[in-house]
Amino acid sequence: MRVNRIGRARGRALTGLLAAGLAFGGTAAVPAVALPRAAAQPAAECSAAYRIEQRLSTGTTWRMCWRYDTHAGLVLERVSYQPPGETRPIKVLNSARLAQIDVPYDDGSVEYSDLTGAGFAQGLSAMTPAECPGGTIKAVKVPNAPDPRHPNVNGLCTTTRSRGHAYRMQSDTGNKVYQAQGKDLLIYTVNKVGWYEYITEWRFQDDGTVNMSIGATGSLSPFDYDAGDGRGWPIGKGARGYATSHSHNVFWRLDFGLDGSSGNRVEQYDSRVSPPARGAQAPSNKTTRTEITKELAGDAQNMRWWRVVSDTGKNKDGHARSYELVPGASSKYLGHDFTRHDVYFTEYNRCEQFASDNLGGCGRGAGKSVDTWVNGQTLTHPVVWVNVGFHHIARDEDQQPMPVHWQGFSIAPRDVTAMNPLTPPALAGQNGRARSGS
Repeated sequence: MRVNRIGRARGRALTGLLAAGLAFGGTAAVPAVALPRAAAQPAAECSAAYRIEQRLSTGTTWRMCWRYDTHAGLVLERVSYQPPGETRPIKVLNSARLAQIDVPYDDGSVEYSDLTGAGFAQGLSAMTPAECPGGTIKAVKVPNAPDPRHPNVNGLCTTTRSRGHAYRMQSDTGNKVYQAQGKDLLIYTVNKVGWYEYITEWRFQDDGTVNMSIGATGSLSPFDYDAGDGRGWPIGKGARGYATSHSHNVFWRLDFGLDGSSGNRVEQYDSRVSPPARGAQAPSNKTTRTEITKELAGDAQNMRWWRVVSDTGKNKDGHARSYELVPGASSKYLGHDFTRHDVYFTEYNRCEQFASDNLGGCGRGAGKSVDTWVNGQTLTHPVVWVNVGFHHIARDEDQQPMPVHWQGFSIAPRDVTAMNPLTPPALAGQNGRARSGS
């Protein structure tokens, strides 16, 4: 459950105390520094204090820079992927970060914007080595820290983790089995907001997939045991204490830069199944492509998906590189226009930073939420906003402490490489249609 330690009537005064701008963290060995605020885009390189580079045991290397934003918390920039067989890194993202956590309560009594109105970034929690097994914990300089005398928090973990099978295939002849165990780079922080503790996790797989998730844990708020509003679940003995139900509407903001260019294009694919034609053994399925040329508020449907396509780069087969959006489970909250859609594609505007209660200073009449920015502009530099909802109806098992409940999505490479980037050498020649004598 939600709510801070001083009860549900938490004031909004904190918003006014949080200065606009960016603050950057560093490693424990290197003092934190501030980069120029006027820069519209990060520099081509970042110093060692803000660089993450990890070569996984399967041969893939991920590279990126990081910084810590006054409101959004951890921001990853200049993200590139270099699988085995590629001679140079493949740029994937200009930047990736959270864009809002909107938390409305079912009884309508209160609603929070955790990033821009509840001190999400200031709640960065220190981690011990046990929380970052086998990894490195970096020190982060927290902007507007609750204790200005101690702004540096050991709160950024980078580590690696096995994920199980990357693939398995038995040879057509003999008993040879080709298999590999996948490896991931994990980057995460823990931010405390009221009674909640949010684990913001970025998982970079060796096959090029990127998983973005946020896990909510911590405690149920003891101030929420209402029992009278009929909108909660009984917690504890009998039916005297009802924890108030609420939603977590989490937004991410992705600025793609495939192959180093921001001029990517967006495509939508829809498949339709038709009854069997005369004489056919099964129904037929036709997939159609729609190029999204103007800003769009999109809704996930059965057999619908989107991809962001490079306008400059191709793989070794001559196919345009792209990344596909892979949505996760979501409970869409219909209480606001900005939460009514699963994905938004908007034209890049530096001031459009947060999906709701935006603090980017876009000027009068510009709108404060992502839905208002979908106004027909042509997409030349698309920014992707992904909305994943979770309706939290508490249960006895949520205390104490509350198990982590996750929500998120992925982006998966589509034609980034000509073959499976982890293909073993013995199968490297099996690309496309088999030729006689091969």
